[in-house]
Amino acid sequence: MTSSKTRLNSTVRYSLLTVDCPLPIKIMNGKVLATCTLLLVVGLAWGISPAKPSPEPKMGSSVLAGDMIVRINRDVAVQKQLQNALLDKGATYQPRTRHFNAQGRPLYTNRLILEDSPYLLQHAHNPVDWYAWGPEAFARAKNENKPIFLSIGYSTCHWCHVMEKESFENPQIAALLNENFVSIKVDRERRPDVDATYMTAVTLISGQGGWPMSSFLSPEGKTFFGGTYYPPEEFTQLIQRINLLWREDQAEFLAQADNVAEAVAELSMTRAKAQELGVETVKRGVISIMSAYDDLQGGYGQAPKFPNEPLLFLLLNHVEHGVDKYVLNSLEHTLDTMAHGGIYDQIGGGFHRYSTDNRWRVPHFEKMLYNQANLSRIYLRGWKLTSKPAFARVARQMLDYVLREMTAPEGGFYSATDADSEGEEGRFFMWTQAQIKTALNQDDARLAIDLYEMSAEGDAGIDGQGRNILHMGQSMEDYAVSHQLEPNSFIDHVAQINQHLLKTRQQRIPPSLDTKIITAWNGMMITAFALAGDTLNQADYLAAAIRAAEFIWSHNRNNDGDLWRASLNGHASVAASQEDYAYLAESFVMLYDVTGEKIWLQRTEQLVEKMLAQFWDKADGGFFMGSEQFGLGHSGIGQAGLAQARLKGMGRVKDSSEGAIPSGNSVALQVLQKLSRRTNNMEYKKYAEASLSAFSATLTSNPTTFPYMLSAANDLYKGETGAHQYAARGAVKVNAEINAQHSLTLNLSIQPGWHINAHQPLQEYLIPTSLQLPGDSQGWRMEDVNYPQEKRRTLGFQQEQLALYEGQFQVKAKLTKSPAKKEQALNAQSPPPVELHLQACSDSVCLAPETLRLRPLMR
Repeated sequence: MTSSKTRLNSTVRYSLLTVDCPLPIKIMNGKVLATCTLLLVVGLAWGISPAKPSPEPKMGSSVLAGDMIVRINRDVAVQKQLQNALLDKGATYQPRTRHFNAQGRPLYTNRLILEDSPYLLQHAHNPVDWYAWGPEAFARAKNENKPIFLSIGYSTCHWCHVMEKESFENPQIAALLNENFVSIKVDRERRPDVDATYMTAVTLISGQGGWPMSSFLSPEGKTFFGGTYYPPEEFTQLIQRINLLWREDQAEFLAQADNVAEAVAELSMTRAKAQELGVETVKRGVISIMSAYDDLQGGYGQAPKFPNEPLLFLLLNHVEHGVDKYVLNSLEHTLDTMAHGGIYDQIGGGFHRYSTDNRWRVPHFEKMLYNQANLSRIYLRGWKLTSKPAFARVARQMLDYVLREMTAPEGGFYSATDADSEGEEGRFFMWTQAQIKTALNQDDARLAIDLYEMSAEGDAGIDGQGRNILHMGQSMEDYAVSHQLEPNSFIDHVAQINQHLLKTRQQRIPPSLDTKIITAWNGMMITAFALAGDTLNQADYLAAAIRAAEFIWSHNRNNDGDLWRASLNGHASVAASQEDYAYLAESFVMLYDVTGEKIWLQRTEQLVEKMLAQFWDKADGGFFMGSEQFGLGHSGIGQAGLAQARLKGMGRVKDSSEGAIPSGNSVALQVLQKLSRRTNNMEYKKYAEASLSAFSATLTSNPTTFPYMLSAANDLYKGETGAHQYAARGAVKVNAEINAQHSLTLNLSIQPGWHINAHQPLQEYLIPTSLQLPGDSQGWRMEDVNYPQEKRRTLGFQQEQLALYEGQFQVKAKLTKSPAKKEQALNAQSPPPVELHLQACSDSVCLAPETLRLRPLMR
């Protein structure tokens, strides 16, 4: 609960707040809880309130400072370097600022002009004397005994843009910052480790987090106060108050900074006693998610509604491992309502980041690469479970959007598009009825207006100018039936209408495109394209995955084989975090499964070797987000490559939870368990089990903290469920396909020196190879199973002849719907998984029998 009363003193107006500790602190020990309480009490004594949600500010409502010029004292050599960097941008460079001299040149140029981050370059001409994250800024803070103002955001963040226009472009505010603080700007997408560390601190202090993140640090880099967005008046008062208190009571600030650093360290520890985990933990996670299911509007939780892909991945994994109609129905409902809503770009494809309302109607309009990657995977898996054409259609539209608008000429994938264009959020994506009527003929315009539920007045609460966010009240299939139209022809016609509208929309000024190529996010997208190429049997999608993978391998990796976090225009300067290795490795495993080419497995093992060496916690297990060289990173001033002076103030952290994307530790667990099945290296399983054990206490107390980790754990416990499966530590590979007539084919490939027992072995004590349906086959039955002709061999460990299979061969069968369960069978939405039982042996040893649960590809 939050209570407040307002009071004034001679220096600043502030709110007196008492705020409960956020949930992660409540479950910690008494020491950390006491620390959190102390933070708030001391903050109140100082007269500083944590950041709180503010009313929707209007763009351009900043406090202007007339013709005031901010004077910035810099070394002459530095100033010359900045001037040269500006000249190097060339004649086509357009500075992002409102401050120009009489010759049309920017009045201010700071050190961010030296950086290779679109977000940092957006701030290169603020009057704030920004530093990039690096040793130079911290050295100056220590030498001058000044606190640090740390601002973290990203290039497509709407509220980051607002705070820039209101505060960082304001000369009066800039002068206060330059005189009394060392100001550091961080791109969270380049430095997720830095972002996670300080986000944890801000959440401890204020009970909430978000971007822009505004933190105040000691010269050693420890947080003593922080929040998120501040309107300019409040921000001015805040920095004045902190400056006064730093001068008068610095010892209290430093003590408080130590307390925060200790609390952050406690939260990131996985040293708690390992708990027993199993499939019951996974089930509890599913039950917890389902308790928040919105059975009216879809989704799991209330507005603002995020797709929350890690939760969806867990629910899909749960259904794939066994029938759960209630969970499957909730997934189908959620995927439907999301695809029908304004959160989905009905014209161009692709999902916006989140919806501000419960009905998925009014989005926050930025588009992130990671949403397209993960949601396309989710819709593809939803299609396999339901055979619902709309899900495959949405997946294709997402992927086509990425190929069209977010793919670099060399093959890598760009990061994001902004929410704003022409100074307005969402302007590019909205339509009036008049605009639709101008773009289309009369009949098509009437259809589009009706299908997308447009009104002459426009959507309520948007802008009063008649603009609509396009959405559908029902599926296109249902719309066609209700209007007595043939569904497939109608859907094709709508696609043609959308193409016309897309061409019209492309004539508008688009939102800005963040063209940096992030290794982790490219890994996600490579996985999605490889899965789509395999699932949809589309060679162009697989080709896009391979092309991007080769690009990242050759451009986002240094001569020592270490990854870069990101590249921009061919330049990279920030070392990769753990999630970069994990996501890229996951994509290479997918490419190995789909192509069968060993190079992708070999590269996966190289990446995992690097990841273990740089990020593994040897004491407690699990992976740190940053390497032991928790970098201050490239400063751009007198640095060759990376400056890897370690920031010890806040320490190394691990993922504390999952949000918009699966955590690096969760993805690493998935990669490790996959490698344990695809190779003969038993160390991978040991690392997987140790990693899971490190997070077991968190998963036991709150299973939904890491939903993707639970998915990986489920696969570790039960085996995988895809169309490509492995047995005998990679010696046996099985691919499963089924056609429209439900003819099933299993293609088996067994490495030389290995075999599996025949379906009818000559010895009774040997385990036969057998293909069957699981017990939850929902009215399906298997007929006419056709096993290959066995081979007879006498091997070294057995004097008797053996009947066996080796090399490459097929097992075929026919699936039919059981007449005895006709009604149930008709409701079965897609063919069920199949189970292959086998035992693999070499010339000298037999392994334990295995059961592979395969969900065939539809061909």
